[in-house]
Amino acid sequence: MGKPLILVTNDDGITAPGLRALVSYMKEIGDVVVVAPDSPQSGMGHAITLDSTLYSKKMQVDLSHTGTEEYSCSGTPADCVKLGLQELLDRKPDICVSGINHGSNSSINVIYSGTMSAAIEAGIEGVPAIGFSLCDYNWEADFAPSEDFVKNIVREALKFGIPKGVVLNVNIPKLPKKDLKGIKVCRQAKANWKEKFDKRTNPMGKDYYWLTGEFELLDKGEDTDEWALANGYISIVPTQFDLTAHHAIQDINNWNLK
Repeated sequence: MGKPLILVTNDDGITAPGLRALVSYMKEIGDVVVVAPDSPQSGMGHAITLDSTLYSKKMQVDLSHTGTEEYSCSGTPADCVKLGLQELLDRKPDICVSGINHGSNSSINVIYSGTMSAAIEAGIEGVPAIGFSLCDYNWEADFAPSEDFVKNIVREALKFGIPKGVVLNVNIPKLPKKDLKGIKVCRQAKANWKEKFDKRTNPMGKDYYWLTGEFELLDKGEDTDEWALANGYISIVPTQFDLTAHHAIQDINNWNLK
C-alpha cells in the first residue's frame, strides 16, 4: 500500500508556526495536502461562507516542504475542509489533522474552536480527524516537545481507526519535553467563561466593545482534560458531533405535548 494521504488545516492561518510544524511532522508519515485559511480565523467555530465568494490559491509557504501541495482559502476553517474534500484533493484523505493551534481548546473552548470545527467538518464527511492544540498563545511558541506525541497519535489513529462519529480533541501542555508525563484519554471538563465587555469610546464619539473574561473551572474530577493538562499530561478527548442529549429524551416525552 502507498503512503496515507493526510489533509492538514488549521484556524491560525496557512503561515502559522503551529501549522508549519504539523506539516513537517506529517510529511514523515504520509503525503500531505494543506488547505488552510489565508488569514487568522480563531474563534470562528463552525461558521461557513454562504453569502460571499470563496477564493483558493495554490502556494508554497516553506521551501523545505517540497512535494507538498498547499492551498490558501479565503474562508473559514470549515470552508477549507469542505473545499479541500470537494474540489482540491484528487481522492479522499486517510486522515485530517487540524492545528497545531496556538492556545488551548480544552473544556468548553472546543465549542468556539475553529481548529476543532475543521476537524469536525472532516469527521462529518467520514474522514478520521484530529485537532491538535498547544496551551501557549505565543506566536513563537515551541512546538518541538510535542512532535513525537503528535506523530504517535496520528500513526495509532491510522492503524486502529477512529470510531465513527468521533473526532479527537488533543491538547498539549506548555512544558519542556522532559516534563511531559504522557497521554491521558479524558472527558471534557465542565467549565465556562465569566465574560464581560470592556466598553470604550472612539475619537469620533462612537462606543465600541472588547470581549474579556475569566475561565471558570467547575469540575474537580481527575478524569478531565483540564486535570490532565494541569498535571503534565497530554489530553485526548473523544468528541462527538451528534449533539443529541439522549439522556433527556424520556424526560421531554413526559411533557404534555400536543
